[in-house]
Order: sequence, then C-alpha cells, then structure tokens
Amino acid sequence: MQINLHIRKCLAVGIILLFVATAIIPSTAQDTEKTSLPTSTGKNLLFNTTPVPLTTPKGWMKTFGEFGEDWGYSVQQTVDGGYIIAGHTHNIGMGGDVWLIKTDGNGKKVWDKIFGGAEDDNAYSVQQTSDNGYIIAGVTNYSGAGSGDVWLIKTDGDGNEMWNRTFGGTNWDEGYSVQQTSDKGYIIAGMTFSFGAGWVDAWLIKTDENGKEQWNKTYGGEYIDIAKSVRQTTDGGYIITGETESFGGVWLIKTDNNGKEIWNKTFGGTGYEYGSCVQQTTDGGYIIAGTTDSFGAGKKDFWLIKTDGNGNKVWDKTYGGKDIDEAYSVQQTTDGGYIIAGYTNSFGAGLGDAWLIKTDGNGSKIWDRTFGGKYGDFVYSVHQTSDNGYIMAGVTGSFGDVNGDVLLIKTDSQGKSKTTSLDNLWFERMFQRFPHAFPLLRQLLGN
Repeated sequence: MQINLHIRKCLAVGIILLFVATAIIPSTAQDTEKTSLPTSTGKNLLFNTTPVPLTTPKGWMKTFGEFGEDWGYSVQQTVDGGYIIAGHTHNIGMGGDVWLIKTDGNGKKVWDKIFGGAEDDNAYSVQQTSDNGYIIAGVTNYSGAGSGDVWLIKTDGDGNEMWNRTFGGTNWDEGYSVQQTSDKGYIIAGMTFSFGAGWVDAWLIKTDENGKEQWNKTYGGEYIDIAKSVRQTTDGGYIITGETESFGGVWLIKTDNNGKEIWNKTFGGTGYEYGSCVQQTTDGGYIIAGTTDSFGAGKKDFWLIKTDGNGNKVWDKTYGGKDIDEAYSVQQTTDGGYIIAGYTNSFGAGLGDAWLIKTDGNGSKIWDRTFGGKYGDFVYSVHQTSDNGYIMAGVTGSFGDVNGDVLLIKTDSQGKSKTTSLDNLWFERMFQRFPHAFPLLRQLLGN
C-alpha cells in the first residue's frame, strides 16, 4: 500500500524522536558515567551531520544547510570530478557569511569553509584556479572602505584562505563575476556606487595573481548600470554583459586588455531587459542569457541573444509562459548548442521552479526540464560536466529549511535526474542528521 508523503514524514519524525529519546534517557541498568552524550569540538554527536552512504545514480539532487538562509550562486566542476559551490549562509557563521562547499562527484560534501565577520557577506562567483585552489568574488560589509565593498578571496585546494582583497569607496560596491586571466591575474565585474559618471556604474577591476589592483574602469551614464558577467576573450580583451538604465536594455561591452571600451551594444524594447551571463562562442561571437519583458509570451521571459564578433545580433530567442521566467546562466555545449538555467513561474510544480533548457546552435529548444516542489526553487549557475551532463546550483525553499537551502542538481545529458522526487531530499537530510534511524527511514522511502 502506498503511504502518502505527509504520513511518511510524520512516521519519520516519530522514529527520529524515538531514537533521540532512547539516546538521551538512560535505562536503570546503565552506568551513569556513560550516559552523557558524546561530543567533539563542542558539537553534539547525536545530531551527526556526516552523510550516510547512499546509492547515487548518474543524476542526483543534494541540499546543504541547516536552520537559516543558505543560497548557492555559483558552481563549477573541479579537476578531480567533484564540484565547488559558492554562496552564502546565515546559520553557521556570524551574520551572513560567504560559504564555500566542495563535494565529490556524487555531491557528497568533502569540506566547507566560511569567510566573513559580524556583518553580511556574500559570494556570487567561484572558479578553480590554475594551482587547483579557488578564487571567489562577492561583497563584504565586514571590512573595506565603505558600507559594502567588492571582496576577492583566494584559497588553496582545501579551501584555506591564502589572501583576500577589498575594492571600493565610501558607498556600496559589489562584485558579481570573477575569472582567472591568461597572465594568472583576475578580472572582476560588478557595480559601484562610489565611482563613475552616474548614480550606479558598471565596474571592471583587473588584479595581478596576488589580488593587487592593476587597473579599474567604470562604464555607464546617468542612471543605474551594472556588469553581471565578464569573460576574457581570445584577443586578450574582455566581454561584459549586464543591465543599463542609462542606455536601455541588455548591455554588451567589449574592451581591450586594459579595459578600454572598443564598442558597446544594447538590446531591448519598450520594457525592461537585463543580461545575466555572457560567453564567447566557438565562432568568435557571443552568447548572452538574460530576461525580457518587451518580447515573448508573458510578464518576463528567458532571452537568449547570439551576436557576431562585433556585437551585432545574429538571432535571438525567448522562452517562457504567461508568468515570470528569468534566465541567469548560459554555456555553449560540446555539440555547438546552448544550455540555459534560471527559474520559471509559468511551469513546474510550485511557486517558482528551477528551469533548464537545452537548445541547438540556432537557439531552437530541444528539451526543457523543471525541478522543484510547492515553494520557490531557483538555479543561478549551470555548467556542462565531463560526462556531458549538467551541474546546477541554486536555492530550494521546498526541501530543507523554509528560509532556503543550497540546492545542487546533477543531470544526465538529457537533463534528467535519476532522483524521481525532490521530496526524497527531505528524507536524505534526515538520514544525514540521524544515521541510526537509517534502516527504518529507508523502509518508509520504499527503497
């Protein structure tokens, strides 16, 4: 007989409480010196968070977090076949902190590190570096010159901080994208309230390999202009995308290797458009993922724009329904097509679902998949993996803590995850926290 999810969860909680009670309340025959709960480094081992080994298929979903707000903004496959995730946590460190999580190839956490102070700090971008360490870009309220500063953190391969740098003025400044450059330095794209021509300007910062600033450039007009994504191009310069209120629409800027603007293009209609991610394509042009409310089927739609090497639009495609759909990440795939990730309110199971779309080289949709439960579930970053599948990172409000947990999704080449239901993530979290209840909980799951 099939037991519905609500009853299964209630039974699971009952079993967990039983194990807690038997662990805490000693029998009269026990030696009283042995009834205290074992601890290590001040943590109660009854609530062991060491993952219980599970059979992990080619596609899977994992969550990370405890009892606060935990979000994942950036993910990349590492040279050892595992994954590195950057985001923030509000339940482990002091205030909101940068959270760096390393997993193995099956999504099992190998280690995690926290960076930050008493104020809110956040990471939006991470990349593995040529020395097998990691470079992280984001924002810090804890240190620096202003109320918020661009924060660049370099770690070794185990996530231990080697150095960190802040960049900013007396007002708010943030970094959204970082990449190691061909000279082993770093390029950062973001926004600045402190410098530039207008209210908010797009900001590009170049550093050497030790994070020392070599130059910085601002781009913008009178209003709000933001750089969301930067990549070094084959000519040694840089391509940037973001949003511009000063000039209108999705913004594409090409610079030389010193950040001097060569050209810029805007794409849009009468509504509000913005670019979230850009990559140079194999033909020397560019692919941009963003969002439009001027075109498409609904309030907001995914917008994919392909340009030539001079930024002239070759084609564009919209994807969406009658509600809000936003694209955050795009990558050209090995077959010459594109993979796009974001969230959809038009399709799926809940208030907002993670949405993955695969297209051919002309932007025609081949397939799409949604992932989520009845609450909000988002993905902000996607990459093709070495097995031609896809890895995504984001946040889930449906599974784990109601404030949001980091969500990591691995799919096969067709965007399918072998985990048949994201509700199984709830039970997996219970396996991790209460491993001694594993056999009975496994039976409840029907496995």
